[in-house]
Amino acid sequence: MTTIDAETSVAPLEFAVTKNLNAASPARLAEVLENPGFGVVFTDHMVDICWSAKGGWHRPRVQPYGPIPLDPAASVLHYAQEIFEGIKAYRHADGSIHTFRPDRNAARMQASARRLALPELPTEYFIQSLRELIAVDGRWVPSGADQSLYLRPFMFAKEAFLGVRAAQKVAYYVIASPAGAYFTGGVKPVRIWLSEDYARAGRGGTGKAKTGGNYASSLLPQAEASAKGCDQVVFLNENRDVEELGGMNVVFVFKDGRVVTPESDSILEGITRDSLLQLAEDRGYTVEKRPISIDEWREGVASGDIVEVFACGTAAVVTPIGALVGDGFDEPQPLGELALSLREELTDIQYGRREDKHGWLLRLDA
Repeated sequence: MTTIDAETSVAPLEFAVTKNLNAASPARLAEVLENPGFGVVFTDHMVDICWSAKGGWHRPRVQPYGPIPLDPAASVLHYAQEIFEGIKAYRHADGSIHTFRPDRNAARMQASARRLALPELPTEYFIQSLRELIAVDGRWVPSGADQSLYLRPFMFAKEAFLGVRAAQKVAYYVIASPAGAYFTGGVKPVRIWLSEDYARAGRGGTGKAKTGGNYASSLLPQAEASAKGCDQVVFLNENRDVEELGGMNVVFVFKDGRVVTPESDSILEGITRDSLLQLAEDRGYTVEKRPISIDEWREGVASGDIVEVFACGTAAVVTPIGALVGDGFDEPQPLGELALSLREELTDIQYGRREDKHGWLLRLDA
């Protein structure tokens, strides 16, 4: 299959398609979609595109999902030159399949690639890779309440060498996994552990890139949070300004109508966050992106100036924060109505239940 768009700036890739002869049976697929979980079962196929310094992007294909052969000296294994994205496909009531703001995911992946010295995949190729996978695995997109197909594009250095330099050979893949409702039984407020011993990323580092090392560095403090009875961990920078959670952005709602989110060069630009902020602005709220210290957070809640705090990201969409916990304190957080109202509006747009006034949706199966 080849997707042709006369308005694109690059010619579409010619994909070779090899069907999986051991694809899931209808009965097995129905069993999976009944209770898909998250990231535990994968579709029948995957996208694979090669890149080399000499040949550019080439050999695009859709092939059976399976292990990736990798040389033990592949530079990704030694120098962690890799990036990834997370995006969902939604089935609408009429059976069509859509995704949400893929141009933003493509742009973020390009920014991550620049920081990790990897080639930038053109937006047209990024979107085409999603369409190519949906063309063969569209049946995996579930139709249950709050269900979706989670798409994971990723790129890594595969050149076999042990010198410290940018790799000359790179692989880009897309895999997919059906995802159930993040919250079973309704959205629940989470307890957040304040990490003061560990940092997720530093100034001038890779914090703004979606790369595995940032998540690896969060695993130990996340384990600490779990040991303290908390669901997530929030990080600070060197100025004790709030950064983000292990994998989600943070938003503060002030009683004077301001909606504030932390901003720094070490915070990943959240597509879900920015969409929620736009919806809040549409309602008349004043949106601010600025540094916000942990002291301003705690004092704002204590004084009543901050009336709601929530986290947001692709997987959970919106999660109210019910408690901030640290060494020597356990402070309840105010729960308001905005977070869940914005969540409902955003998911209604994603699933086609509400008008898409900003043109955020893109149909993948047409």
